[in-house]
Amino acid sequence: GLQTMLGIAMALVFNEEFRGRGLFRTLFLLPMMATPVAVSLVWLMMYDPTSGLLNYLLSLVGIGPSLWVADPTIALLCLVVVDSWKFTPLIMLIVLAGLSALPPEPYESAIIDGASAVQLFWHITLPLLRPTIMVAVLFRSIDALKTFDSIFVITRGGPLYASETLNIYAFVTAFQYFNMGYSSALLVIFFVIVMGVSVLFMWLRRVPW
Repeated sequence: GLQTMLGIAMALVFNEEFRGRGLFRTLFLLPMMATPVAVSLVWLMMYDPTSGLLNYLLSLVGIGPSLWVADPTIALLCLVVVDSWKFTPLIMLIVLAGLSALPPEPYESAIIDGASAVQLFWHITLPLLRPTIMVAVLFRSIDALKTFDSIFVITRGGPLYASETLNIYAFVTAFQYFNMGYSSALLVIFFVIVMGVSVLFMWLRRVPW
C-alpha cells in the first residue's frame, strides 16, 4: 500500500513538464537497478546500532539511538522501508506509462466545466488508471510475497521471528534442520497463496467499480 501511494504520487509529479525531468526520473529509477544483496548490505550498515548513519542523524537532533533491525517491534517496518526504497520506482514506471496513454478529451471537457485539479484526479485520472494500478499492485504483491534476499541479509527472519516469512521459514527448515519433506509442503502452500493472490487481483482488475 505504501509503495502504491508513493509510486502514484511520483508518477503524477514526473508526468508534468519541468526542467531536469529526465535526470530526476533516471535518479529515482536507480535503486531498482541495484543488486538486492548489495542494497541490503548498505542498509544493514545504516541500521547498525553503534556506527550506523541513521543513529548518527538521530543524535544530531538530540534523539537517542535505536536498535532498528535488532528491535522486534520495528524490525519488520525497517524491512518495509528498504523494500519501498528499492521497488517504489517500479510502480512509478508502470503508472507513468499508463498516464502517458490517457486520452486528453475527458480532461478538456472537465476543465471547460470548471473542474479543479483534485476533481480531475479523483473522477478522471484515477478511474482511467485503475487497470494499470491493479497490474502494478499485482506485480509488486507477488514480488513482495517471495521476498527473500533483503530479509535474509538484514535480519535472517529475526529478531525473535519478528520478520520471518513463509519462504524464510521454508529455507531454514530445509537447509538448517534438513527437513526437506516439510519444507517442500510449505513451498506448495506458498505457491497456492501466490496463485490465489494473482487470481484475486486479476478478478479485481475486471470488476467495475
